Amino acid sequence: MMKSPHSLRTTSLRTFSLLSGLAAAGVLACSQAKPVEPTPAAQAVVEPPPGPTISTAPLPAGLDDAALDRSVNPCEDFYAFACGGWMKATEIPADRSSTSRGFVAIVERNELLMKDLLERAAAGTIPGDDGKKLGDHWSTCMDEPKLEGSLKILQQEQKAWASLKNGKQLAAALAKLHLQGKNAVFTMGAMQDLKDSQLLVMGIFEGGLGLPDRDYYLVDDDKTVKVKSAYRAHIEKMLVLGGDKPELAGTKADAIMALEKRLASATRTKVEKRDVEKMFHRLERDGTKKLAPSFDWDGYFKAIGQPKLTQINIAHPPFVEALEGVVKDTPASTWSAYLQWVSLRSSVPALPKAMQDERFRYESEALTGATADRPRWKKCVDLADSQLGEMLGKLFVAEHFGADGKARTQAMVDAVRVAFIKDIDSLTWMDEPTKVAARAKANKMVTKIGYPDAWRDYRSYKTTRDSFLKNYQAGIAFEVIRDLAKIGKPLDKGEWQMSPPTVNAYNDGQRNEIVFPAGILQPPFFNKAAVDAVNFGAMGMVVGHEITHGFDDEGKSLDENGNLRDWWSADSAKRFADKTACVKDQFDASIAIEDIHVNGALTLGENTADLGGLKIGLAALEASLSSSSSAATASPYSPQQLFFLGYAQSWCSKYRPESARLRAATDPHAPPFLRVNNPLGNMPAFAKAFGCSAQNKMVRATTCEVW
Repeated sequence: MMKSPHSLRTTSLRTFSLLSGLAAAGVLACSQAKPVEPTPAAQAVVEPPPGPTISTAPLPAGLDDAALDRSVNPCEDFYAFACGGWMKATEIPADRSSTSRGFVAIVERNELLMKDLLERAAAGTIPGDDGKKLGDHWSTCMDEPKLEGSLKILQQEQKAWASLKNGKQLAAALAKLHLQGKNAVFTMGAMQDLKDSQLLVMGIFEGGLGLPDRDYYLVDDDKTVKVKSAYRAHIEKMLVLGGDKPELAGTKADAIMALEKRLASATRTKVEKRDVEKMFHRLERDGTKKLAPSFDWDGYFKAIGQPKLTQINIAHPPFVEALEGVVKDTPASTWSAYLQWVSLRSSVPALPKAMQDERFRYESEALTGATADRPRWKKCVDLADSQLGEMLGKLFVAEHFGADGKARTQAMVDAVRVAFIKDIDSLTWMDEPTKVAARAKANKMVTKIGYPDAWRDYRSYKTTRDSFLKNYQAGIAFEVIRDLAKIGKPLDKGEWQMSPPTVNAYNDGQRNEIVFPAGILQPPFFNKAAVDAVNFGAMGMVVGHEITHGFDDEGKSLDENGNLRDWWSADSAKRFADKTACVKDQFDASIAIEDIHVNGALTLGENTADLGGLKIGLAALEASLSSSSSAATASPYSPQQLFFLGYAQSWCSKYRPESARLRAATDPHAPPFLRVNNPLGNMPAFAKAFGCSAQNKMVRATTCEVW
């Protein structure tokens, strides 16, 4: 189960998160592409340039001296210096495709804390309706023998589309799957209108694919062909486990692959999806019907409980146009097979062990490289957090998140925001009218820390101790129905898109807000025992990262109210594009793994946010140190050195080659060793802090500076 703030349904146009949404599956964006060895820059040094200026004393609280590799010159490869000891001493757990000193370490701590809460709920020691529902969910999820009977329940549901005969039946079948949150043909859900962010409309997006990205269907290099072949074999095996005879399963698998390829051919690339302005197409109900008249839209909208729906935005009209041909040309037998497959692949967490084992085998061999499946209890914690996140989160924050942490984080956010606004004042490439609008947006940006002010109401989510499949389906249906009920209504500004225990942070451009769940406000990102310099390097940079997302190549298309509006002057926009082109080119030239380069266009927003977050976070730290109410703690390390070490050590990571290749193809974040070394190589403040010279590899001859 993969969690993301921008998954099957969406309440915002675009949610930028610090970390990939694949984190919950153990496939992380924060991963080191080199298995154990130092990064190539460190290995290549034969006669090192002049040594750096850095103490040999133990690091202070909040940093890990054992994580260092002091044999590496920090001016040659800072990531290897800051994390080399950790990389040598750390093995990737068998059940993960990656591990990290930051995200994964916190995730695993949080998993244990949530497991304790869920076990107490199942034992009846947490009172009330919350305790019952959490206990039901956990107990049925952990009852693996009872999962063996879940396939029969699913097979009964699949009979409804086993013999499709016409378009009306197809529309009804898709509606049923969509109400179960299953990604069939296209995805839909409430989204903020791009020109009126306070209004929620229906959004229709490309979907229906079982592989991670459309390019897997359309590219034919050796590695991609291998993944496609593995996926096709996986479909066949799952259909056999689902009750089909092998010969029939093979025929169905071929038909399913051909249908998904047609959907992929009409789908935008991940880079194309970053163009906000091209996503606004308020075609409404009549326009949608004109694009694909052979699909029974009236019947579909009625079946999802929206019979009078008129307000519709089509993210990519060519996809819906292509759907017309797909609906007309695809045999009923292919639709039946495809819907059967979508039903199976979307229900695996609640199906018999043989089907879960087959899913793990396929993903391990083709995508992740993990050598052991995740323990059932970890899966069940993730599923409870995904489906009852705020109910579980309310208990989590009551026991594990203090008010002092929220207050210190708010103070840090305020300091970073002030530093960002001062940075706007100093920019030479932005003209004054654009600066006025930028300040207005920064000042109006909402901050959410820890947990929501008002908790989600789960009263309509009914649970049982009889079947996890039923609880699983009910949880998804609850969320879909809750989401659809928002269409045509004003925006709920208090809503969160991540649960409190989530180890992540995000910027929602249409809400003009930055959000920091309680889950990430823990060491190494935020450490109450650490000096401010360390916390500013780790968490202050995260704050700056999220703020600058509001002004990156996508965020700049949305104004202070979250509306799609061109508020930049033409001259400032051109100068900004020139600045970010430098960042794109720099990452295009960087290798993620083997011979695979980083996609500079796909990762541009995140890389620009990293560069801005570091500069703004450092400026906020230095401002706090110079104020009368704050003084630097005596240390053999300068505050700037501690800042950069705090940043780098929060990203110490490793991942398996299969996962690294998947990340390079699909993740809008660059690998962590590049998220550390590339932006620091652009910062004169880094070179000054460590006494690096122009001959050192961490000092770029050509530097990129946006903020």
